[in-house]
Amino acid sequence: MNENLGTCPVAHGANSTQESSVTHWWPKTLQLEILHQNDTKSNPLGADFDYRQEVMKLDFEGLKRDLHDLMNDSQPWWPADWGHYGGLMIRMSWHAAGTYRIADGRGGAGTGNQRFAPLNSWPDNVNLDKARRLLWPIKKKYGNKLSWADLLVLAGTVAYESMGLKTYGFGFGREDIWSPEIDVSWGEEKEWLAPSDSRYQNLEDPTTMDNPLAAVQMGLIYVNPEGVNGKSDPLKTAQHVRETFARMAMNDEETVALTAGGHTVGKAHGNGDAKKLGPVPEAADLFEQGLGWNNHQTRGVGRDTVSSGIEGAWTTHPTKWDNGYFKMLFEYEWQLTKSPAGASQWEPINIKEEDKPVDVEDSSIHLNPMMTDADMAMIKDPIYRQISERFYNDPEYFSEVFARAWFKLTHRDLGPKSRYLGPDVPSEDLIWQDPVPVGRKDYNLKELKEKISSAPLSISDLVTTAWDSARTFRTSDLRGGTNGARIRLAPQKDWQGNEPERLSRVLAVLTPIAQNSQASIADVIVLAGNIGVERAAKAAGFDVSVPFTPGRGDATTESTDPQSFEPLEPTHDGFRNWLKDDFNVAPEELLLDRAQLMGLTAPEMTVLIGGMRVLGTNHGGTKHGVFTDAEGSLTTDFFTTLTDMSYIWEPSAQNLYNLRLRSNGEVKFTATRIDAIFGSNSILRSYVEVYAQDDNKGKFVEDFIAVWTKVMNRNTNM
Repeated sequence: MNENLGTCPVAHGANSTQESSVTHWWPKTLQLEILHQNDTKSNPLGADFDYRQEVMKLDFEGLKRDLHDLMNDSQPWWPADWGHYGGLMIRMSWHAAGTYRIADGRGGAGTGNQRFAPLNSWPDNVNLDKARRLLWPIKKKYGNKLSWADLLVLAGTVAYESMGLKTYGFGFGREDIWSPEIDVSWGEEKEWLAPSDSRYQNLEDPTTMDNPLAAVQMGLIYVNPEGVNGKSDPLKTAQHVRETFARMAMNDEETVALTAGGHTVGKAHGNGDAKKLGPVPEAADLFEQGLGWNNHQTRGVGRDTVSSGIEGAWTTHPTKWDNGYFKMLFEYEWQLTKSPAGASQWEPINIKEEDKPVDVEDSSIHLNPMMTDADMAMIKDPIYRQISERFYNDPEYFSEVFARAWFKLTHRDLGPKSRYLGPDVPSEDLIWQDPVPVGRKDYNLKELKEKISSAPLSISDLVTTAWDSARTFRTSDLRGGTNGARIRLAPQKDWQGNEPERLSRVLAVLTPIAQNSQASIADVIVLAGNIGVERAAKAAGFDVSVPFTPGRGDATTESTDPQSFEPLEPTHDGFRNWLKDDFNVAPEELLLDRAQLMGLTAPEMTVLIGGMRVLGTNHGGTKHGVFTDAEGSLTTDFFTTLTDMSYIWEPSAQNLYNLRLRSNGEVKFTATRIDAIFGSNSILRSYVEVYAQDDNKGKFVEDFIAVWTKVMNRNTNM
């Protein structure tokens, strides 16, 4: 008798846990999955689907009409407050866009990532799953012509319009992802809403919050509405609000406008016991069908809904765009109280009956409005109070500032204006969009190449300058890159990573060439880099031409906001074997982060590293990883050395190694951890071995040129 007949053939947990994974057994293994997230094979629409083409077929006016109709179409399974879904939709849009942070450009609403974990189950996103389900009939109707990412943002914008706000505009063009984003670090905490202390070097100084984080606690969009670590102190809260909003690209005036405008409509929900809520969507049982926070013990909808735990509306007319928020703040005194769910909130003293908002289900019942600690900060902090007073006294100005700030909030990660699609794109160029004029294409390319080729610049000069101009590009928010040639403007021209003295010398040669050829300096920098690569390939025995696409423009000082570009400053660049400071993160992890932001795959990263080393592009001219006697020649020497057993690797200093010949003990080469990882990590070594083969020297040159061209062309005008 076979005793194994009843044995389950599935490796238990293998498809849902990491118990048997490589990282379980070897947790320090370098995880390359960050470079291959959202692979095209996960996209059910197929690799050939082009959303930017499909969305232009959309019935834009019909879509907006349907959204306007939805706002007042209350559903019994999740009834609308006061019969209007505006507040819920605005919160959904806000929380989709509000995760954006300037440090790495990640987060934001540009990918529809709110549909997936962890965002779909964040404490701050309680019941937003219901908002997305309410939108499903519209998404179903318009299908592939409308991405979830665009719909999640448009819903809030239309909600404001339906309540009386004149919005600033809207741009379509956000493409959906189909799985969670694993490249975004939301913090190191192991529990939701853990105390803020772990995120700060000094909680009393909000500027010491760990980068790139922008929210004060795990699972929050901005700040704790009850105060820092849940302790009410409006002045202290104000400082954390200021830092948090600054990290999300907002100044003080925009911060006040957004806080006030977001709380002019809708309400907070805390009229019940949060302990009766069921699991979050990602942890809910199968019968919940992807919904979470369901209350199966008592009534949990309408006036009995629990989301934040804070309870009440901010204004007298929560479905109307007006100046009621500032009227409440300035015309009443406020005292600290508790919501029915036990959350700290502020309520007015001796408020007039006519100023009280009505119950969401019974208009004959009047209830006290409320304010959060962040709201009280708008009148307690001297700077915020001055701005609030101006908004209070000038409602039209407030509406205009808010409309623009909302547009910025919901479009900050969409990239330059050239990516915006649809009939409602504003014509105005805004400085936070990093405007760049379209460059000329009609210059004599052959003549320009001849002038650059005859210039007294080395291969390293040409390639390094082009690389430094291109490496600022971030796929996260589509900022940076070669277009605009901002490497010649402040602050980039003075960045340590760009070697200002060398950069100034190279630009002094290339700038007159650009002027005399009527080409942009942005084009000339890239073309010069291409020429450097061609020279190096020829030195290796390959006569090739690197593809070049003209048309980049040159940004001006007036069209550049230096402060907004400061977060793009590199503090490390493994491709140039440079580390500005010691970090708590290993250099190879930093390399992966930069490669992912640049949109590179692991093989592309590998081929770039190998090529950049032999081209002699190391920062400061160091020789670490330059495993060749023919520097400036595009050979496979980096890879053949890594696979050559003639060398013994030995640590020489922190993050440094010597490659010593076995035959005589001579130190032939030196290397960093970045170099070493390509021989140590089993996956990267498999790529290295491909290019170390005798028959792949031509393939290496071909692949290097392909990824080089990709990096140079990562611009929206290309």
